[in-house]
Amino acid sequence: MLKLKKAAIAGTLESSDVQVSIAPNEEGGRKIELQSVVKIQFGESILATVHRVLDEFDVRDAIVRLNDKGAIDIVIMSRMQAAICRAAEISYDWAKEDPHGQH
Repeated sequence: MLKLKKAAIAGTLESSDVQVSIAPNEEGGRKIELQSVVKIQFGESILATVHRVLDEFDVRDAIVRLNDKGAIDIVIMSRMQAAICRAAEISYDWAKEDPHGQH
């Protein structure tokens, strides 16, 4: 299980982006708040992506707030990854996300 050490933010409030803030949840569990200009159409999909990234990092105790301005799935994933790494104070192998990158 990955433990978050501090609060962190990734992303912007620009159109087609998402700002993700994440912090440790001392009470335990996941608390996710979503504000989105496309929440009615894509809210469930956005939340599924958030949970998938949290699962990939094995983050169980977190407060996640998203302010989405119409970001596509890969942007949501990358902002989540960056916020988690910043909050946990770990590095991430971004090259593994690039199918054309060198490993």
